[in-house]
Amino acid sequence: MQDWPLLVHKVLDHAATYAATREIVTRGIEGPIRRTNWATIHQRSKTLAKVLAKRGIKPADRVATLAWNSERHLESWYGITGAGGVYHTLNPRLFPEQLVYIVNHAEDRMIFVDLTFIPILEKLQAQLSTVETYVVLTDAAHMPATSLKNAIAYEELLKEADADFAWVELDEKDACGLCYTSGTTGNPKGVLYSHRSNVIHAMAILSADGFGLSNADTVLPIVPMFHANAWSLSFSAPMTGAKMVMPGAKLDGESVYNLLEDEQITMSAAVPTVWLMLLQHMEANNLKLSTLKRVAIGGSACPPSMIEKFEVNYGVEVMHAWGMTEMSPVGTLGSLLAKDRKLPFAEQLKIKSKQGRPLFSVEMKITDDEGAELPRDGKTFGHLVVRGPAVSSGYFKGEGGNILDADGFFDTGDVAMLDADGYMQITDRSKDVIKSGGEWISSIDIENIAVGHPAVAIAAVIGVAHPKWDERPLLIVQLKPGADASKEDLLKFLEGKIAKWWMPDDVAFVEAVPVGATGKIQKLTLRETFKGHVLPTAGSAAAE
Repeated sequence: MQDWPLLVHKVLDHAATYAATREIVTRGIEGPIRRTNWATIHQRSKTLAKVLAKRGIKPADRVATLAWNSERHLESWYGITGAGGVYHTLNPRLFPEQLVYIVNHAEDRMIFVDLTFIPILEKLQAQLSTVETYVVLTDAAHMPATSLKNAIAYEELLKEADADFAWVELDEKDACGLCYTSGTTGNPKGVLYSHRSNVIHAMAILSADGFGLSNADTVLPIVPMFHANAWSLSFSAPMTGAKMVMPGAKLDGESVYNLLEDEQITMSAAVPTVWLMLLQHMEANNLKLSTLKRVAIGGSACPPSMIEKFEVNYGVEVMHAWGMTEMSPVGTLGSLLAKDRKLPFAEQLKIKSKQGRPLFSVEMKITDDEGAELPRDGKTFGHLVVRGPAVSSGYFKGEGGNILDADGFFDTGDVAMLDADGYMQITDRSKDVIKSGGEWISSIDIENIAVGHPAVAIAAVIGVAHPKWDERPLLIVQLKPGADASKEDLLKFLEGKIAKWWMPDDVAFVEAVPVGATGKIQKLTLRETFKGHVLPTAGSAAAE
């Protein structure tokens, strides 16, 4: 067989050849909708690659992007990798000191930045020791006055060369992309994707039990390109020549709904908080969805109530997904087995509320504290470990040392259950699990049920010290605007839905539950806030 290296720019070659006129639509930061196609994206990416090569970007050099989802951001990825460089996504929601650390640790030579984020970089640039040039993702007409060093508008940069360029010859195992994980303690750690890992992961995602994309689809990747590879959609969509719609910065319910309808979206992907805003907008305005067929929901656990609303009220299939930056990022998707498709919806919902089954190329098991494999019985909790061609073998520059066990498995940091059919259910992060009387309580299960209460916007559960049981659950609730509910209301709502000994010992109401850079609830912040909280059951237990 021929040695045909798996390189991401071959994906773009394919799209330009076989889906040349399929549209890529962007709601621009500047305002108007912009329309292009795969053939033009291909040509402009080659032009950018030639410009970068002329400017001295060499294979393995890192070039950062700080941008929303747009056709220019997409071109920058393919142009950077086509020149042999490594695209490095920066998450604008990180703290300034984290951004400084990440840029310097990656030794980024250039940063491509959207208009929105120029003020962030202007404040930080004196600390960014390796950055030589800032490229603003706009045209000359919208280029603002800026103090950024050697700043140039993207459209002006492209005028420095033509598209007559041969992609740099690379090995498929060469570095392609770099993304720093926010899920670690201490400084963020870099995950370095190869061309091979990105292509294999995209092919797995394309399967019918994955996102099931085809050329007939119109895809709206709401999940940002700066969040773990946009769940591979920047590669899987062109791989099949699907139409792509880039939402830019407006991710509120009304803006998302308008794009879904105006561009006749068939598939989309986002974290639960985005879908919550969409559902609230539709419910408030009595709206329906005319073309949307399926949505991928991940980043944090999807409440069953959200799955039910999408599927029952709007006829949209929910693909509950799980993964992490270290997995490129998708590891499991909630595609039902044939036998389960015949079940009543209430039974299907129980399965769909789990995180799904592993895609091909992902090996998965659960282990005890000593590393011994635990049974796949759907009841036993254990540490979730994974391996595969799109799973990281180590962090960039060796940070964190050896991260694999003797068999090559990576510890995800999640606690999960696996059943005989391969369905996986996350019950907690290892650091968040509540250990009460020697037994584990799933905070995620309680949160998912609590958020189904009509007055609850966000629910979080943490363990609080208890004199008898070591820890007991505290339910922390952010109510919807104008809504009202008492502690007794919420505890009664949970009755019969969880084991009695899982029932929270107390309920605390907050104005806002803290959410991190990737939309996940910040349990560390909550534990610090409530570390002195005295549970009403603590006094009687201490007296025993």
